[in-house]
Amino acid sequence: MSLMKLTAVELGKKIKNKEITVVEATKAALDAIEEKEAKVNSFVTVDREGALKRAEEVQKLIDAGEIDSPIAGVPVAIKDNMCTKGMLTTCSSKILGNFVPTFTSEAVLNLEKAGAVILGKTNMDEFAMGSTTETSAYGETKNPWNTEHVPGGSSGGSCAAVAAEECFYALGSDTGGSIRQPSSFCGVTGIKPTYGTVSRYGLIAYGSSLDQIGPVAKDVTDCATILEIISSHDKKDSTSVDRDDTDFTSALVDDVKGMKIGIPRDYFGDGLDSEVKEAVLAAAKELEKKGAIVEEFDLSLVEYAIPAYYVIACAEASSNLSRFDGVKYGYRTEDYEGLHNMYKKSRSEGFGPEVKRRIMLGSFVLSSGYYDAYYLKALRTKALIKKAFDKAFEKYDVILGPAAPTTAPKLGESLSDPLKMYLGDIYTISVNLAGLPGISVPCGIDSKGLPIGLQLIGDCFKEKNIIRAAYAYEQTREFMHSPLA
Repeated sequence: MSLMKLTAVELGKKIKNKEITVVEATKAALDAIEEKEAKVNSFVTVDREGALKRAEEVQKLIDAGEIDSPIAGVPVAIKDNMCTKGMLTTCSSKILGNFVPTFTSEAVLNLEKAGAVILGKTNMDEFAMGSTTETSAYGETKNPWNTEHVPGGSSGGSCAAVAAEECFYALGSDTGGSIRQPSSFCGVTGIKPTYGTVSRYGLIAYGSSLDQIGPVAKDVTDCATILEIISSHDKKDSTSVDRDDTDFTSALVDDVKGMKIGIPRDYFGDGLDSEVKEAVLAAAKELEKKGAIVEEFDLSLVEYAIPAYYVIACAEASSNLSRFDGVKYGYRTEDYEGLHNMYKKSRSEGFGPEVKRRIMLGSFVLSSGYYDAYYLKALRTKALIKKAFDKAFEKYDVILGPAAPTTAPKLGESLSDPLKMYLGDIYTISVNLAGLPGISVPCGIDSKGLPIGLQLIGDCFKEKNIIRAAYAYEQTREFMHSPLA
């Protein structure tokens, strides 16, 4: 069996048992990247030299007994919006095309402490703005299941790299579904933890009140293991939560007897593809067979989630992206007259159309005269959505639904209609607005041969419930390999 077929935890065990060296594992991943990148375009940067050097260092630490984590020596890919000291970090934008950070983000540091080997940085929608990984300044990433289709976004590079078996696991970030939706499209597993569980220090911000880092991997065991490692309280992040219940691997039990699972009727109305609906409801039946109590209920305010999300996210983005002005770092236009002209030209030339659209929308909703009408109203709606989830979680342990209304669309289809692209996030967005944890697990393949994702949502700080339900469901199906794997 090819080394790349192993999960991260399986490989970690083999390295620990001295069946495989860290250098062998790293070379296998780098060779896979070399072989498949022309077809997939998952990476912006591949650090072959740095990865092999790090592999030798990690092997010495393992041999000396200084590192004893389940993923010691396992190669990983990092989404290109997390700072990595000495390695290009572009956010897939021209404006950061020459940015090499002087520090490493906390989540990546936690992985390095556990002995991870970084292969490189994955492609994404520019500044995480998009649902298809087509807005990248470095070209579109393609879906390993069918390269004529998108991998989803904005963490499309991370999910495609795992699905194409170019790496063993990856980190992504999720602002409105950017881990769960591409995981669904690429047939991999991805977790967005409760807001504040993983430090955002070093994550280049899009929407600060919504962004959260999480793992993308082949199965639930990998995701729980990685999430346990990257979760930590961080004084450098004012939104970081000090938790003592991050032993997520303890939830990897095949037992859902008595677990109450709610299915929102609102998630199964118009716009949901019939094959997706069928696969998701079939997954619910499997959990019911295992002893879970499954029932339908009404989750109100679903139709207000998208407008509220885009008003809040764009408002925060317009503020967060004001720092990219061509002064201290990043792209600066060559030909300008005076400071204001330099700002204007650098930003006009450096940002892509989707980013400009969202900055303008954000600036508009924050402007005087419109602040109350849009931004404040969106914040009130966000509070009501959180209340609706609180009410649901009084009765249910887990909420079950689709991760996306359809399987992966063809390349170019969504960009022609931004509103259609925004509506693709309908099932994931409210989870970020309420700060809840969510997981996407593959639950089938449609008639076009594209993966379908099941989404499980938990109450705040109840990741263990969704991990338990996802793990129990995962035991009922065989692992799906993409044609490029």
